[in-house]
Amino acid sequence: MQKGAKVARSKPTIQDVARRCGVAPITVSRVINNSGYVAAEVRERVQQAIRDLGYVPNTLARSLRSSRTNTIALVLTDLTNPFFTTVVRGAEDAASDQGYMLIIANTDEHEDKEHRYVQMLLQHRVDGILLVPARGAAESARLIQQQQTPLVIMDRRAVGTRADSVCGDSVGGARQLGELVASLGHNHVAVLAGPEGVSTSDDRILGFQQGLTSLRPSATCRIYHGNFNQDSGRQLTRQALAANPRPTALFGANNFMTIGALRGLRDANVSVPEDVTLVGFDDLPDSIVTFPFLTVAAQPAYEMGRRSVELLLERIKSGITNPDPTTELLLPVELIVRGSSGPAPQAQISSQ
Repeated sequence: MQKGAKVARSKPTIQDVARRCGVAPITVSRVINNSGYVAAEVRERVQQAIRDLGYVPNTLARSLRSSRTNTIALVLTDLTNPFFTTVVRGAEDAASDQGYMLIIANTDEHEDKEHRYVQMLLQHRVDGILLVPARGAAESARLIQQQQTPLVIMDRRAVGTRADSVCGDSVGGARQLGELVASLGHNHVAVLAGPEGVSTSDDRILGFQQGLTSLRPSATCRIYHGNFNQDSGRQLTRQALAANPRPTALFGANNFMTIGALRGLRDANVSVPEDVTLVGFDDLPDSIVTFPFLTVAAQPAYEMGRRSVELLLERIKSGITNPDPTTELLLPVELIVRGSSGPAPQAQISSQ
């Protein structure tokens, strides 16, 4: 060996940890995997030895032995949307609490992209998948179930699929917004909805119409279909304002569409709420909006992420991949009234 040459250091092993703290390797394994009884003093000694040596458990080898990878995946439609960002935070916290790593895949509402991600995740042997179906498609859900991988559907329904699900109450939340708009005297209303056939879009249209007509049976409600993004909200608002009679209230079917609507109204020099009331589904985090303005039906996004992971991990640990009956959690939605909702013009109220 040449003078001054460095000797490569081998990676510390579980046996090294065991020798350092004077215990058997099986005891170290129990501490790492949080399985079996280990006295508190011994556990602390093992954990300190792991830190001192810089030991990193070989999760690949462990997964080959146990057929578990301790990874789960969340496949969603738009990670840029603050609603889903908060969902991810809840899911990540719940996964971390139980020693699981969360993989995020963003589909941009494209079914083919969703299907490719699902295939890759199954090939990498994730232990379970949380799925927000793009366009409500069921093909990916069927593939996951065919592979006997635990599945939880989030936020939307996958048409024709029987699976555990965790969703917000889209019908009930939108109904509250419809009742509010009706109580303010609005007779001509426009709904800026997502794609037809997507359950969150269809349910929110249904709920809003129910709430509106329950108090004002003769009110007109025009439906404009687009995509769940800001550009679509802006474009649909221009279409709605061109209608005759012009609506005095707009309902955005998600937060991005509502923000787009607000911009469309400003483009047209239409004041909110003096000229037009604007309400929407899903709130925006305080970190984004300094002065909350929009009246919304707010879903518990963090809770949705956390509850979905907890349900998925229950299935993983029990080995139940296709439960019968399935569990369907419908989370309550909160109506938050702020400055963007106001009374209809007096002339319209008196004409009712």
